[in-house]
Parts: sequence; C-alpha cells; structure tokens
Amino acid sequence: MPLACHCAPFGKWRQHEGNGLNLTLTLAPIIALICGILILVVPRMLNYIVAIYLIVVGLLGLTGNGSLHLH
Repeated sequence: MPLACHCAPFGKWRQHEGNGLNLTLTLAPIIALICGILILVVPRMLNYIVAIYLIVVGLLGLTGNGSLHLH
C-alpha cells in the first residue's frame, strides 16, 4: 500500500512499495512564479510576460505534458 510522504506546493513526494521516492513537479506554478518575478523586476514587459505565460500554460494543457516525473 503506497504511503504519501510529503506534499509540497510545486509537487508531491510519494513513497511507493519499492525503495525509492518519486517526485512529480507541476510546471504551471513554476512558470507562474518566474513570470511573477519578471513582472516585479521589469514591469514595462508586463504585456509580453503575460502573453508568453498564457501561451506556455495553454500549450502545456493541450498536450498534457504539464508535469515532470522524477524517479
């Protein structure tokens, strides 16, 4: 029976019946964090940053590749 070890805001640590841990990272919150920092640092680029963010998150949602699985 799998046991949940730790839940982080950007991913989930899961312990399986094997010897290792798996980490699943969701890309959308990481991209949002980077875009938020860029908006604070370069506010004149707001339109471009928001447009690129929406395109990237939309493409991730359409392709279903919104997370990384690290073993």
